[in-house]
Amino acid sequence: MLKDKKIGFIGVGNMGSAFLSGLISMGIPKENIFAADKHKGDVIREEYDIGIFNNFELASRAEIIIIAVKPADIFDCLSDIKEAVDDKKLIISIAAGIKTQDIAGFLRQDAKIARTMPNIAALVRESITAIYCNDYITKEEEEIVIAIMSLIGKTVVLETEGLMDAITGLSGSGPAYAFEIIEAMADGGVKMGLKRKDAIKLSAQVLKGAAELVLKLKTHPAELKDLVTSPGGSTIYGLNVMERAGLRGIFMDAISAATKRSKELGESKNQY
Repeated sequence: MLKDKKIGFIGVGNMGSAFLSGLISMGIPKENIFAADKHKGDVIREEYDIGIFNNFELASRAEIIIIAVKPADIFDCLSDIKEAVDDKKLIISIAAGIKTQDIAGFLRQDAKIARTMPNIAALVRESITAIYCNDYITKEEEEIVIAIMSLIGKTVVLETEGLMDAITGLSGSGPAYAFEIIEAMADGGVKMGLKRKDAIKLSAQVLKGAAELVLKLKTHPAELKDLVTSPGGSTIYGLNVMERAGLRGIFMDAISAATKRSKELGESKNQY
């Protein structure tokens, strides 16, 4: 699906590097992969042995253009590539908070635009990435977007772009919540006498293992929780403390707050 496509990356930070590594590892010819990065062009050429161009040159050559710049830089980037984008090129944006209609406003109204929201776990190819494709993208092109995003983990396709803020609050910010849990659990272990490095390893693996159970068994978390919770046992005592502290509500409120902030930031960015 991807091997005969010419794919260009504008911005090659940590996220862009994860995509590049994924494409090369799956056997995409290097002559079909391009990059544009004002600050790291020589480093990228040396590391990946691919063509380095300016934004306009890249957009002229590539069939698929992946924009992985910071949100504050995206409109300058779009201005650079505007004259090179026709109604056949596929634009994939990773810029948080930037709507497809605003990208189209800078390029052309009939531009094929996919908006995506990966997370930091892309660095180990374990991201969960939300995808929204505008009405000009065909089903076949949507499959291409999914294939590219699958290079860094799992995907979810959204029918409504308005859900992207909720995605940001849940899975975009989610790794930070998980890191907080891992650290807090490790602190509890240290309090009870465990070495810090052991406590962190135990806590991280607990979350990883629990997540794998939910995903592979496709079982509701509450059912799995019941499997661990014996009558009068230590687990129910620990859960009781969490319930009294309102932990469930804290997480719900955190995701609501992050979603609200994402909307606010998106509105301010889209004023450019």
